[in-house]
Amino acid sequence: MSRETITAGFIPLLDAAIMVVAREQGFADEEGLELALVRETSWANIRDRLAIGHFQVAHMLAPMPIAFNLGLTPLPAPTIVPMALGLGGNAVTVSGELWRNLEAEGASADLDPRSAGEALRRVVARRRSAGRPLLRFAVVHPHSGHNYELRYWMAACGIDPDVEIDMVIVPPPLMADALENGSIDGFCVGEPWNTAAVKAGHGRILTAKAAIWRSSPEKVLGVSAGWGEARPDTLAALLRAMYRAAQWCADAGNRSDLAAMLAEPGYVGRPSEWMLPALSGDLQIAGDAVTRVEDFFLPFAKAATFPWKSHALWFYSQMARWGQVEHTPAHLATASGTYRPDLYRLALKPLGAALPGANAKVEGALRTATPVGSAGASLTLGPDGFFDESLFDPDQIDAYIAAQAR
Repeated sequence: MSRETITAGFIPLLDAAIMVVAREQGFADEEGLELALVRETSWANIRDRLAIGHFQVAHMLAPMPIAFNLGLTPLPAPTIVPMALGLGGNAVTVSGELWRNLEAEGASADLDPRSAGEALRRVVARRRSAGRPLLRFAVVHPHSGHNYELRYWMAACGIDPDVEIDMVIVPPPLMADALENGSIDGFCVGEPWNTAAVKAGHGRILTAKAAIWRSSPEKVLGVSAGWGEARPDTLAALLRAMYRAAQWCADAGNRSDLAAMLAEPGYVGRPSEWMLPALSGDLQIAGDAVTRVEDFFLPFAKAATFPWKSHALWFYSQMARWGQVEHTPAHLATASGTYRPDLYRLALKPLGAALPGANAKVEGALRTATPVGSAGASLTLGPDGFFDESLFDPDQIDAYIAAQAR
């Protein structure tokens, strides 16, 4: 039987796990697919190679396909998101010097984003009054959850990230080195690059994505819209393979094997022990200090692979908030249409997958783990939501964007 080859780009990050496992554990092969994985060093390269047709699909920042479709990228590339690649996985890490200043201003050692953010506000104010340079924080791409969540956190704690912080772009594998040589004071990145800075002794994890916006999306499967429309059966087969891979990744008994797999030179290419903190949720935040973070990275539970339209629309709201795009009905429709839960449902219904009863939800409404209506297997969602206890109702997005106007 002939096999169709799908070429997929990825960045060396722990949350490429589902894609890697789909290939290495034979799930793609069982669906009649040859999944060719190509490692890249930056999200800009992923973006551009999808646009020019080198990749049919890619491990992508969750907001990036929306940016494609809104015309915010150098090359046009209509892109759809039929699947997410997990929830969480990011953290905010700062230099030892900045941590000492934050600790002196009341930052707690338990990754609490509120105390960390308020301490950061006081440090920023002291530096400004003393005429010192702005603190420099790095994110991986302008159209990234890292950028929007870091900004959201700072703004909710009284910091204007456009005025009071120097925000720069650094590829994930270079973050720890940039922190070590003093080029930046802090960064937001996915694992294992926070752990890398901690293990090298020049970084401390300050807070985590799972604390800023719990059960929030991080990476997605970005698919060339033209390719997906021309090969619906192939795309459905890929989604089935990746869904089964997500189940495998979620099994605690597979953690050591998964960490070893990701540690291979063709994938993340770093020691397997760097992968284990994120997989277990026991983060090494500094030296020998370990802190438990619930739901730090979820590859499967809580509908972690479902492409919620409310996730897409929250990212869109932040694009509008920070001046990347004008909020219009047409732009709103484009953002909403980028995420395709209909394709997810169609592909995975034969597997008896847990399919949520809705395509969108109020983000932050679930304060406890809650069974929800679903087709197929039973489904529990939450707790979810933002650290400042705000809600995002996608049906009230105009009011939400207006309330955040700067």
